[in-house]
Amino acid sequence: MSMRSLRGFEMVLLTAAACALLALPALADSQARIVRLSDVQGSVQINKNTGMGFENAFLNLPITQGAQVRTHDRGRAEIEFEDGSTLRLTPNTIVEFSTLGLSDSGKRISVVNLVEGMAYVNWLGKDDFNLNFSHEKISLDRAAHFRVDTSAQVASLAVFKGDVEVEGDAGKFAVEKKKTATFDLADNDKYTLANNVAEAPLDAWDKEASAYHEQYAKNNTSPYGYGMSDLNYYGAYSNVPGYGMMWQPYFTGIGWNPFMDGAWSWYPGYGYMFASAYPWGWMPYRYGSWMFIPGNGWMWQPGGYNNWTPIPRYGGTLPVGFHPLVAPATGTVKTVAVGRGGSVSALPSHFLINAGSAGMGIPRGSLGNLNHLNHQVAKSGFAEVRPPSQFSASSGRPVSGSGESRSSMSSPSMGRSAPAGHAPGGSHH
Repeated sequence: MSMRSLRGFEMVLLTAAACALLALPALADSQARIVRLSDVQGSVQINKNTGMGFENAFLNLPITQGAQVRTHDRGRAEIEFEDGSTLRLTPNTIVEFSTLGLSDSGKRISVVNLVEGMAYVNWLGKDDFNLNFSHEKISLDRAAHFRVDTSAQVASLAVFKGDVEVEGDAGKFAVEKKKTATFDLADNDKYTLANNVAEAPLDAWDKEASAYHEQYAKNNTSPYGYGMSDLNYYGAYSNVPGYGMMWQPYFTGIGWNPFMDGAWSWYPGYGYMFASAYPWGWMPYRYGSWMFIPGNGWMWQPGGYNNWTPIPRYGGTLPVGFHPLVAPATGTVKTVAVGRGGSVSALPSHFLINAGSAGMGIPRGSLGNLNHLNHQVAKSGFAEVRPPSQFSASSGRPVSGSGESRSSMSSPSMGRSAPAGHAPGGSHH
């Protein structure tokens, strides 16, 4: 073969390879959207289509297309989508994520089936969303906040904000803000409209969770919104010479590293993905890179938003004795827990925050601004915090406002976390 022919052949191979590489993301992306299980309280389970049926769910688990999530008697869960929109599940609820895909134009499309129970949707309107319940279908391309409840006999849709369009056996119509549509499932889903929204027991939980995200996700400049509120509540950014803007969680302490607590969870088509047990542990484990900076400790460098990763990245000079994450051996689909860090101890009337806890065990928004506590823990190694009187560690209801704090000696037996996957910190109260 002549040199000219050889070069031409090489160009054909390079062109073909380039086309193949370009085609792979487009093919994968249509099925590769992954969203976040952002809050878990009580008994929550997930079916990831592994052949094992439902298994225990925990904080920061990735949710893929086809997965089902269910809550039991006292279970609650929140799912956060890429733009920061949320779906909240009340006790005894089952949902299926039938579609997590992209349109031909690249717009994200989510289709969720509410099989039974009650769910809250706070949709921000940046992406398309469809919710199927009973024989009805809700289609959204704009912002809306609503509650859907379905059972064998009756279903209802209560709208808090925006207008929600519904289509079903009884036709297509819009339910406006502060109105409720009730469907008679025994009579061809005929509906009645009420000019009010009756209060449900968990409306306060939904409202407070929405307020938490709204408050702490303000001024987000990243391409994604999921996990941003937790980053802003549980840590802070600083400009590090030679590195740029870096984020670090509060209450890290000497010897802490971001890979101390979590679990490996297996997904068909993806293999093992790591789920952090820290309440802020989504964005720093999916994008960017962890760096160990002498004098500062482990910090997260944002970026890499075009490359979602199932295993967190790290770089730079690593500390002595550092042990990198190693995925379990292939051939098993069981969840494998990783647990070596310390958590915040929730006592009957107060919290004991230890250095090295990195926020694990602190419910969202429960202690107000954590920055002042971070300085105290950095100085003394621990802090005892008494939350405001209206906050109950067993209520699962986050509140705003700062708790009073004072130094306290910590017991050597306190602050150990339960293995991730069994009782992940910061996800139940």
